[in-house]
Amino acid sequence: MGLHKDDILAFMTCVEIVLMRKGNTNYNLVMAKLRSLYDCELIDCFDHPEYLKTVLKEVYKGDYNSILDGIRSELTVLVDVKDAEAKFFKSMES
Repeated sequence: MGLHKDDILAFMTCVEIVLMRKGNTNYNLVMAKLRSLYDCELIDCFDHPEYLKTVLKEVYKGDYNSILDGIRSELTVLVDVKDAEAKFFKSMES
């Protein structure tokens, strides 16, 4: 079973947050390169991670692995959010 559209959006938002934290100039360069090279947006890279890999390696060079570590770290937030969401709605609906 594939991921729900909202899950993909949440996942890619975590990626975007990490890139934004690295600075606007490089973030904007990544977005521009995705559009010019692949005619896609960041959200499209969920289905085509190879596009993002190529662009990130080009833009961030030696910092590429720290970008991946940042994304892994940011994604842990999703688990916490899911738990909080379940508790929130359980309380709201009881």
